[in-house]
Amino acid sequence: MPLQRVKMKLRSPKRVRFAIDLDDMSDAETSGGDPVWPRGGRDEEAVAPEDVHLLEVPNGSHGGPSGNSPGLIQNNELAPASTSTTNSGPLKGILKNRLETIELHTIYAKDRRRRHSSADEDDFALLHGRFEKVPLKDFHAEIRAFKDVEDFLSRTLLMLDLQKTGLPQIIDAMVKKLLEKKEVSSQTSLEEARHAIFTQDSVHTLSKTIQGTMTSDVSGFDFDQNWICVMCDIPTVTKRHVVIARLHGPANLGSNSQEVQFVILVMAPVREKSTKSSLETARTFATLFLDMDFRHQLLLAESEYEFKQLLHTRTKLLIEEQGLPENRKSHLLLSAFEQEEQEGGQSRFPIAQGLIRDLKRRLPHYLSDFRDGFVGNKTLHKVTSTTFFLYFACVLPNIAFGMLNDNNTNGAIDVQKVLFSQCVGGLLFAFCGGQPLIVLLTTAPLALYTKIIYSICEDFDLNFSAMFACTGLWNAFFLLIYVFFNTSKLMKYSSRSTEEIFSLFITFAFSADAIKDTIKDFNKNYNTDACHGVNYSNSTNQNASLPTNSSLTTVSAMTTVGMTTTVSMVNATNSSVMGVVAGGGVAECLRENSILFLLLMLGTVWLGITLFNFTKTPFLNAGKREMLADYALPVAVLVMSFFGSYVFREVHMKPFKYKERDQMFELAPLHLLPAGAVLAAAGLGFSLSLLFFMDQNISSALVNAPSNKLKKGAAYHWDLFVVAVINAFLSIFTMPWVHAALPHSPLHVRALADLEDRVDQGHVHQIVVHVRETRVTGVISHVMIGLSMLMLPYPLAYIPRPVLDGLFIYVAITALYGNQLFDRILLFFTEQSAYPPNHYIRRVPQRKVHLFTVLQLVQLLVLCVFGFSPIPYMKMVFPLLIMLLMPIRHKIIPNFFEPKYLKALDGHAH
Repeated sequence: MPLQRVKMKLRSPKRVRFAIDLDDMSDAETSGGDPVWPRGGRDEEAVAPEDVHLLEVPNGSHGGPSGNSPGLIQNNELAPASTSTTNSGPLKGILKNRLETIELHTIYAKDRRRRHSSADEDDFALLHGRFEKVPLKDFHAEIRAFKDVEDFLSRTLLMLDLQKTGLPQIIDAMVKKLLEKKEVSSQTSLEEARHAIFTQDSVHTLSKTIQGTMTSDVSGFDFDQNWICVMCDIPTVTKRHVVIARLHGPANLGSNSQEVQFVILVMAPVREKSTKSSLETARTFATLFLDMDFRHQLLLAESEYEFKQLLHTRTKLLIEEQGLPENRKSHLLLSAFEQEEQEGGQSRFPIAQGLIRDLKRRLPHYLSDFRDGFVGNKTLHKVTSTTFFLYFACVLPNIAFGMLNDNNTNGAIDVQKVLFSQCVGGLLFAFCGGQPLIVLLTTAPLALYTKIIYSICEDFDLNFSAMFACTGLWNAFFLLIYVFFNTSKLMKYSSRSTEEIFSLFITFAFSADAIKDTIKDFNKNYNTDACHGVNYSNSTNQNASLPTNSSLTTVSAMTTVGMTTTVSMVNATNSSVMGVVAGGGVAECLRENSILFLLLMLGTVWLGITLFNFTKTPFLNAGKREMLADYALPVAVLVMSFFGSYVFREVHMKPFKYKERDQMFELAPLHLLPAGAVLAAAGLGFSLSLLFFMDQNISSALVNAPSNKLKKGAAYHWDLFVVAVINAFLSIFTMPWVHAALPHSPLHVRALADLEDRVDQGHVHQIVVHVRETRVTGVISHVMIGLSMLMLPYPLAYIPRPVLDGLFIYVAITALYGNQLFDRILLFFTEQSAYPPNHYIRRVPQRKVHLFTVLQLVQLLVLCVFGFSPIPYMKMVFPLLIMLLMPIRHKIIPNFFEPKYLKALDGHAH
């Protein structure tokens, strides 16, 4: 009997164990109590005959099976076997004595060389597999779902009862069917399609597929093996194509596809709009084929027409079923007012009902508002960084608006008063306000109103302090009326579009202030006549002309300002020159000041934005990146202030104007106002109250947006009540007014939030996971602002004016994050294949999205025309325009859009 298998088990580099397998021997040949030999382990290797050089037998016998030893051993023939008492004596002697070793000095090395030389590295590859759950297509909400099916039905590519069973044959038949179309065959080929569909040509494993899954009582999770959807992206294809094949019989296409009867092939361009990608198209057809009864109907279809009719009917049915409220997968979140209406109902005595409900909602959380500022994971770090953010985000605009008010009111309201107003108003609201995440601030529109009041007082010879106080008290009076008659409920008509238009206007206002300061500085120091070599002589001194800057190196000039005479040495190497202007004034050329102004302003913006987005970089670790992002604003301000005040200390920049006040608290002399002035103040106060009402409530709405996931509830009426009381107190002492500020309030929420990155089809967006709703940041930051009054004029004067303007631009840019209007503006300049898969992109036709954006831009343009008008009295109409945004949204805009599109574009989608 020939030897069947010879294996070796490696024990050392030079010795192997020799085992003989006699599975096919007769019982007579293997009987006699011989031991049962194992068939060998995974570390055994077959020994070739030419590798056997010497056979050592312990009992001194030599033999081979059936006299066929020359056929087994080629290098050394074995001696004839000794006589034995049995026919199989020599062989059984080997078995019974357990042939232990064969001296093979070169077997191991030869075998290793042989295996390595025969292996081709190209035969090996790594295959990465990953399962990812994708949501079902929402045929009711996503407009593209129905269009995909309609597009497929209009271009019939069906293969009924396909007589193929193997995966490569099925795919080849479907691709060839597709290539029958001239537009496809001219763009791609069978080989290119194979390369995109399979992982590699030699191994027929599909690259991208979608399958249905179901829960199972046995395994908990099973694949729906009746159908499979195959996806591929081909660069040369310009349009999407879908082929559906119904097989003649179930086919085994792999471990999870053993009874496939339907194969769907989706071919799409590589660069395609996100809603038209291969994945989105595959989701559409996969959702259709997920229903078992529907697939059974398709199996019974006898013609292509019947097959297509079933697809069309199923699509219509899904639109109706998914549109039912109990089946909605995507829904719009209710605003705070809608939730209040559902919870509260109607009351017999509606006066101040909103105020009472706010108190009942917020008072149980009052103690936790402080406790939540100290307890929790990373809470101390977040609270500390947010406190510093609030401090710099408030104190620097206070200085800027203090300088503006100082110029507009001739010192009646200055930096010191603005800081005091911020400190008192912020502390009172932090302790007594309903929503502590709202930030109060004096703003540019309030500074504008202050300027208008001062101009009226000059024109009619009225006392400014009295007129200012009277206007403020009227404003507080109207606000209290709004509170007690629950007028804040009107904000339920203030949709997301209204909030975003106003928010974007405030962003433009901050940017415009910074740009105007830059232009003013360049006109003052860079584009002067002295810089262009133009010299003047006054009427009293005809020889007081100076050489041009092209021929100067240094100039000694006698400068007369008022009654003081000083001598100044000015370096004028194409940089600094003084020219005497008619009338005895001096025109200076300080181009280095303007260059430094631009450098510090843009440097503040660049450093702040870079640190703000540092979490998106790979540098350092996650904790340090988050810390730098949290402290972006303080670090940017301090670093650029150091550069402006110390590194470039030889460039003398003018600090902000400051004058020590003898008395801060002076009661406004209201008795000096005539009756006509009181009535005029009532008109001004009413207009101002509309600005307060809209600004306060829009800021509250953005803070309490559903996307922020706040848990403790809103307090619109109570917040407005507290703001009215605060401003009545400030008005009596001629302190600047404060109200909820944009974009500071939403940025305050973001600073206290834990954010999480979400990736949707390659697009990364951040969502709020948790927000620390605490009063601690507001209290501590405003205490620090109060202490800043002790740092006037220095060291606060070390913060250059361009750093303040850089702060304005930084705040304006960071406020754009999450602004849907700004995101849709960017779509005008974005390639369609790079469109983010937002809910409105999925649910609304593209032309409707752009039309809605254009209508919003028209409203924003009207606001900018009146808000930035050089005519002061035109700006008084601005609050009325903001109020008009709501009726425009609910009476005019719906004429251009279907209701479901408006809900997607103008709602807080979840």
